Amino acid sequence: MADDQHPAYVFREGDHALIVDRRGRHYLIQLDPSASFHTHVGNFPHADLIGQNEGTWVTTAQGHNLIAFKPSLADFTREMPRIATVIYPKDLGAIMTYGDIFPGATVLEAGSGSGALTLALLRAVGTSGRVIAYDVRADMIERTAANVASIHEESPNLELKQGDVYEGFSESGLDRVVLDLPEPWQVVSHASGGLVPGGVFVSFLPTVLQVHELTQALRKQRTFEMIETFEIFIRTWMVGGRSVRPSHRMVGHTGFITTARHCSPRPGAEIDVSPQEEA
Repeated sequence: MADDQHPAYVFREGDHALIVDRRGRHYLIQLDPSASFHTHVGNFPHADLIGQNEGTWVTTAQGHNLIAFKPSLADFTREMPRIATVIYPKDLGAIMTYGDIFPGATVLEAGSGSGALTLALLRAVGTSGRVIAYDVRADMIERTAANVASIHEESPNLELKQGDVYEGFSESGLDRVVLDLPEPWQVVSHASGGLVPGGVFVSFLPTVLQVHELTQALRKQRTFEMIETFEIFIRTWMVGGRSVRPSHRMVGHTGFITTARHCSPRPGAEIDVSPQEEA
């Protein structure tokens, strides 16, 4: 290995590589010394990358230059094999921040799907934390396991469980409960019993009617406060030599994020299910 190489930044057999062409198109491949990458601008053998630093340029047989990097978590999330639609990187970042997912946290996730949220949670909790990921479908659990293994060769702090959290779960002492489910209001009472005092409940939902149903359930439970809902938009900009303008396409609405803090039961007999009016 050359003096300017570090093992963490060198492409190895079995690694994923993100190939980017001159128009910014992305291609995710897994390096196999006996395989070649093929695209409309030409081809090159994977062996040209194995043993090289990431950020290396490769030239196709037709003379086109391509650059290769190891995929970031956002890159892998967008390009990874999937069964169901994944949560976009912009929403993953907000869930990690507003859900306050911290190193050492114990997190219950439900609706693991293809594993995008699972991967982000594992990175946030670190090796001292724990993620318990539920899904009702065996094929989803298998897809999550495969995608996680593509990034983390070993994940002893991840437990994948096939089960229906609408019917409850056995875990307690949870720092966070993070849901990507169509009816999260069915989990509110279970989450109240499983979360630590001050623990955070997080839900990702596509429609505002689902958000309304969830928020009503959180208020009626009487053990959740600081209930907030928001959505994230992201717009990239094109910066050229003489032109600076927003891209014609942006990532607009993908879903609503709702967060709430677990607390002792709200005092009083009345249940106020109306939001507080802004001053």
